[in-house]
Amino acid sequence: MAVDAVIFDIGNVLIEWQPERYFDRVIGRARRRELFAEVDVHGMMTRIDSGGDFAGVIGEIATRHPRWRAEIMRFRECWCDIASPEIPGSVAILRALRARGVPVFALSNFGAANFPLSVARFPFLAEFDRRYISGEMGMAKPDPEIYAALEADCGIAPERLLFTDDRAGNIAAAAALGWQTHLFDGADGLAQSLRDCGLLQAEDTA
Repeated sequence: MAVDAVIFDIGNVLIEWQPERYFDRVIGRARRRELFAEVDVHGMMTRIDSGGDFAGVIGEIATRHPRWRAEIMRFRECWCDIASPEIPGSVAILRALRARGVPVFALSNFGAANFPLSVARFPFLAEFDRRYISGEMGMAKPDPEIYAALEADCGIAPERLLFTDDRAGNIAAAAALGWQTHLFDGADGLAQSLRDCGLLQAEDTA
């Protein structure tokens, strides 16, 4: 089946999202394990991704956990150091698709206020033809309504969309709607999938 647009998740596809690794570096692994055991860091980010206020939610959680206030506030103060670095092979794929005239969209669970911070650090995040950011939309993957909203906005038949994401649940939700999918496990695998679809040639990402 032909593909009319390629849709990228962002975290762990185009930029790395491994907050545990960041905190291992800045406070040590043992203390990081304590932090993540006592504070639902990923739950905090899910609230932000679903439309919660970036500064407000982080401030609330920091107040609730005074022992870890300084560490929690790093999510506000050091956001671009935590959500990094870029994944160069994926960025090359994004730009190769654009060079070939293939529409590229973003569909990402990302907060409305912290997404612009990442765009400022990583300008390629502004290169999508369309972007669907969960915090701006007030809905998040894998809720079917965010996929339906994308379909309604872009007007492309679901079977002609190709979506890549690193989370199996997000991929399964898209596949259930008839999207073509690729479970991201590295840029090389994605490049091969796109070559198999005839969207890229080997030399495009050499």
